[in-house]
Amino acid sequence: MRSKARFIGAVEIGTAKVAVLIGELVRDGSVNLIGFGECQSHGVIKGIVTDFKAASDATHSALLVAEQSAGVKIDEVYLAQTGGHLDGFSNQASASVSAADNKVSDVDVETVCRLAKAKSLPEGRTVVHHIRRPFHLDGKMVGPTPEHLHGERLEVGYWTVHGRESVIANNIHVVRGFNVLVGDMILSSLASGTMMTTPQDRQHGALVIDIGAGTTDFVFYQDGSPHLTGVVPVGGGHITNDLTLGLRVTEGQAEKLKLRHGRALVHTRDKGDKVWLNGDFAIGDRQFPRRSIELITEARVWEIFEVVKKKLGPDFGPEACAAGVFLTGGTSKLPAIADAATKVFGISAHLGEMPPGMDDKLNRPQHATVLGLLHFGLQNRGGAGVPKRRRSGGFIQKLFAGS
Repeated sequence: MRSKARFIGAVEIGTAKVAVLIGELVRDGSVNLIGFGECQSHGVIKGIVTDFKAASDATHSALLVAEQSAGVKIDEVYLAQTGGHLDGFSNQASASVSAADNKVSDVDVETVCRLAKAKSLPEGRTVVHHIRRPFHLDGKMVGPTPEHLHGERLEVGYWTVHGRESVIANNIHVVRGFNVLVGDMILSSLASGTMMTTPQDRQHGALVIDIGAGTTDFVFYQDGSPHLTGVVPVGGGHITNDLTLGLRVTEGQAEKLKLRHGRALVHTRDKGDKVWLNGDFAIGDRQFPRRSIELITEARVWEIFEVVKKKLGPDFGPEACAAGVFLTGGTSKLPAIADAATKVFGISAHLGEMPPGMDDKLNRPQHATVLGLLHFGLQNRGGAGVPKRRRSGGFIQKLFAGS
């Protein structure tokens, strides 16, 4: 008798859009993409739900479109997490190998991992991810499974990402209102990062920066694993806002000028070079200095990269990031943005590319997160960094206890 197929969804509730992807889980653990839905987002500012009804309506519309395109009902979803409320810290622990012959056991591994994750959080905060870094045995880095190796002292570190419980609860309740289970919460940066880089890139050291409308998410990989992550509550929408103020135009007009004439690095030298707002010479159409548009867009892009660089701290450097900087997200389409990143970070930067064979509708930088949600979530079921099922324990269980 054939077992019932499972349909897994990925949901990204962003500042500009809500994106939903549906995949059919097949026997070998891979997934076939069968449905996609996207709607304009409402009630979300800088990745945080500020109007529950508006955000729910937009999300439910995207879920419905995705289910209709797939012709199935979603069993559970992976839900992206972003926003300035997220923060992270590193914590390391060590433990003596307990066996007389100094062979590392699974008990030793469990002990040192538990100690490294034991740091308490302030009230009102909850863990989103415990991201495990490589093990060290007697000071030397070892593989992801140190069991059966011989040594005296086992060490491991975690990058722990935590967020405000109320904000995360709102995100979950938005999806739950559609009668869909939230199987896991996954950082947007991890989702994008797993799509933009190969295992070799992550081993050599890579920085992935996803510039959305309201936030910029980043993840820095070292030795094949996420070393640290972060969120800057600034994105492409803030570039538009700067143009609105600087040029004294409406938000819609500023967005149009950004998309048509914005650049991450100033190219125009002639102050007399002007561009039309619409180019149709209708009433209200007017000209703007091209250089002024470029100066405004360059300043904001530069600021975003400088903030990311500061957040990375001393762990980041050219020698630790040999694979370079990978840029994605809707704002990464801004001309010369890779050149700007190269100047700020001092290493090669380029636009990230989707894996080959991707459907044209999805093969766009603004879809890196929702695609990565499915890939990362399935890849890490029960693995390092992500619990097998959050609803069987932790914050999600506590949130819906007795519901």
